[in-house]
Amino acid sequence: MADDRVPPGWPAAVRPPGATDWERTAVAWLLDLCPSEYRAHPALTTRPLALSWLAQRHVVAQGQANAAAKAAARSELNDRVDAAAVERVLEVLEHEHARLRAAYRAVGLVDEALQGRRYVPRL
Repeated sequence: MADDRVPPGWPAAVRPPGATDWERTAVAWLLDLCPSEYRAHPALTTRPLALSWLAQRHVVAQGQANAAAKAAARSELNDRVDAAAVERVLEVLEHEHARLRAAYRAVGLVDEALQGRRYVPRL
């Protein structure tokens, strides 16, 4: 069931703004988008806005790496694996592209909520 307190694209793992521990769930989810080593840094784990800023950049960088891999896959994998395997890799990259687009939107929504902006559904 959809929660009318959050906009479409809100990450399922993050509680709605205002709910008990919502910021804790936001931090945990944002950390999942970043290198695991970031969990050891209180400068990020105790400052959700800094973490969301950094998570946005990581998602963008992953998208850029994904695009570069898609562009190079046929020419660079051709000598390593058969044509069917190259096609499977391209399918994985397409799937990952869609996931990253959704993650980018979700991080933006969480970032806005962390800044105090609240979603108001339209009729």
